[in-house]
Amino acid sequence: MPAKVSVPDSLSSLLRHFRSCFTAPGYEVFIAMFTGFVLRPVERTVCGMLTGAGLAGVWHHSRAHRFFANTRWDVRQVGLILAGLVVELLLAPDEPILLAVDETLTRRRGPKVYAASWWHDGSAAGATKVGYGNSWVVLAIVVTLPFCRRPIALPVLFALCVKGGRSKPDLGRGLLDTIAEAFPTRTIHLVGDAAYGAGHFAGLGSNMTLTTRARSNAVFHHPTPAASGKRGRPRLRGERIGTPTDIAHQATKDNTWVDTLINRYGTTITARTTEITGLWFGVWRTDPVRVILVKDSNRKATNNKGYDIAIITTDMTASAAEIVARYASRWSIEVCFHDGKNITGVGETQNRVKKAVQRSVPFTFMAQTIIVLWYTNNANPETQIAERRRNAPWYTTKTDPSTMDMLYALRGTLMTDRISSTTPGHAASQQNPNHQVSPQRAAS
Repeated sequence: MPAKVSVPDSLSSLLRHFRSCFTAPGYEVFIAMFTGFVLRPVERTVCGMLTGAGLAGVWHHSRAHRFFANTRWDVRQVGLILAGLVVELLLAPDEPILLAVDETLTRRRGPKVYAASWWHDGSAAGATKVGYGNSWVVLAIVVTLPFCRRPIALPVLFALCVKGGRSKPDLGRGLLDTIAEAFPTRTIHLVGDAAYGAGHFAGLGSNMTLTTRARSNAVFHHPTPAASGKRGRPRLRGERIGTPTDIAHQATKDNTWVDTLINRYGTTITARTTEITGLWFGVWRTDPVRVILVKDSNRKATNNKGYDIAIITTDMTASAAEIVARYASRWSIEVCFHDGKNITGVGETQNRVKKAVQRSVPFTFMAQTIIVLWYTNNANPETQIAERRRNAPWYTTKTDPSTMDMLYALRGTLMTDRISSTTPGHAASQQNPNHQVSPQRAAS
C-alpha cells in the first residue's frame, strides 16, 4: 500500500492553492485528511479520515492527530485563501460579496473538551433549545451556482465561542472585518438573523451593509433633524416613528402597501411591502436604516401585528424586492449546517485539546466548501442528475444537485483515480459509468 494519497489533477490543482499554509509534511497530511474525509462514508473522526485515506497501518495514527493539535498552520489563513478562491471562481469581477453569519452547535460530551458548555441550539428538541458542546460563529459566502436555483452558503471563516469571552455578535463583526480587509475594493452585503441586529455592527464602512430581522419591540425614529440654531446639545434623532406594528398599522391607514414581486427560496411570489427610512437609535445610533415590512398572502395569519416579517437594512439603494430576497438567502447557511452535520460529517471529530478543537470543525466545514468548488469546476451536473433519476425514478422533479450528489461525485472520482493508479489494466475513467466528471472538463 502506498505511503501517500493519490489524487486526480482536477483536485490537486485546487488543493495546491493551500500549499503556502503548511510545511511540507503538514501539506501531505492535509491532502490525506481531506481525501479521507471525502472517502469515509461514516465516522469521520481523525482516525476515520486516516482509514478513509487508506493509510491506517501505514501511518501511525498520532501523525493525523498531531495535524490538528500541534502542526503549524492557521485556520484563518486557510479560510482567507478559500474565500479568495470562492470569489475568484464563482463571482463576477464587479459582483458584490454576499455573506451570511450565524452560529451553530456541534454536540460534544466530556469535561475535558475545550470550550464545551451549554449553548443555545436552534435544532434541539423541546422548548428550552439548549445543548452541550462547542458553539461556533460561522461566516459563509452565499453564491448562486449556474446549475442550482437556490443560493448556496460556503463557509470560510469561523470563531469558537467561549463562556465569559466575546459575544457572538462581536465575534461576527470580527469575521466581517477580516473579509473586508481581504477585499477592500469589493462591496460587501452581510445578512444575519435578529441576534446580529446589535450595536457591534454600528458604523460599517461605506462599502458594507447589514440586513437583518427587526425585533418586534424595536423602536424607530425619524432621521436626525437639521440644527435648530438654538443653544444646547443638538438632537441626534427625530420624532418617534414607533415599532414595526405601529408602522404596519400606519401603512394600512395611509394605504401605502404595494404589491412586490419577490424571488426567494428558488421561487417567485407576489407579496405586499411597505417601508420607512429612519434611525434605529437604540442599536445603531445615527446610522440611517430602512425598515421593510412584508405581508405574504400565501402564509396563514398567525398574529395581529399587521405584517409577517420586518426587515431592517443599512443598504439605502437596493429595491425592497432585492432586500427581501437578500434576507431570504440567509436560509442557505441553515441548509449548510444541516448538510454538514447530516451528510458531510461536520462535528464528528472527537478532539479535546484547545488547538485541535479550534481546528477540526473549521477543517471539515472548509472541506465541504472545497467539495462544492471542485464540483462546480469539474463535474457534469446534467449527466449526474439524469443518472440519479434513472436509478431513482420517483425523483420526478429533481433538477438540482444536492450536497450529497456533489460528495458522491468527488468520492467516485477519487475512487476511480485510486483504482486506475494502483491496478494496471483497470477500466479508464471514461469507461467507468460511475465517473461523474465530463471527459471535456477532465481533459481541460
